[in-house]
Amino acid sequence: MNRTQKISVAVSGLVVAGLVALAAPTVASVATELTSWAPSPVRSPDTQNHTAESRPVPTAAAVDMPATAPDDACSNSARIHVGGMSAKVTGTLVDRGARDLAAGVVGLDDEGNVVSYTVAPGDAPYAIAERLCIEDAGSIATLNHTRTIHPDQLLRFDRDPDVLWVPYYNPVDAPAGFRQIPYQYAIEEMAWAADAGDVDAMRAIWADELSGMFTDQALIDVIAQALDTGDIDVLQQMFS
Repeated sequence: MNRTQKISVAVSGLVVAGLVALAAPTVASVATELTSWAPSPVRSPDTQNHTAESRPVPTAAAVDMPATAPDDACSNSARIHVGGMSAKVTGTLVDRGARDLAAGVVGLDDEGNVVSYTVAPGDAPYAIAERLCIEDAGSIATLNHTRTIHPDQLLRFDRDPDVLWVPYYNPVDAPAGFRQIPYQYAIEEMAWAADAGDVDAMRAIWADELSGMFTDQALIDVIAQALDTGDIDVLQQMFS
């Protein structure tokens, strides 16, 4: 290599070194900016407002396990049948225990069968039906000659299908345009008197209000005979 070539190489080396030296601060500056721009970690919604110390730690005791089915579960639910001049309850009534909206007293016969229920304040038909394993809660009031149940009312479920059951909404022989509301009021009065065992009051209601609302003489005779006899058990089956 001659002298001229050596000088050219040396100059080229100095130029390259100078360019590298000039570029170095720029690279360092970019690296610094990239580092300072990096986003901070994003917290999940769970930890936005809680520290590790404040977050609740689930334990086995805090987990709700499904309750075991009770031994007295409804296996043969009762059903209320109301129609014409008869009413009956089929299936099996089971007292599954007092609960919210069904805290009343259950009546049993000598064999331990559920035959009645005394309504407690705040009770509701659907809860009573759930407690006693009755499928159609909406028929409980109708079966007992009332539109809505009331505290201290005795609901009867031991209906004898062989005893005439007086309809609550209107007689089977009601003509067109029948005045149903006065009839229902009279039936409810008869039910209250029957529950109280007041046969004289029932006779008065029949004579003054109810008898004139029936047109079937055979039916009138059956009711009049029951009132004359004064058999409160039969009268409760009919009107209570």
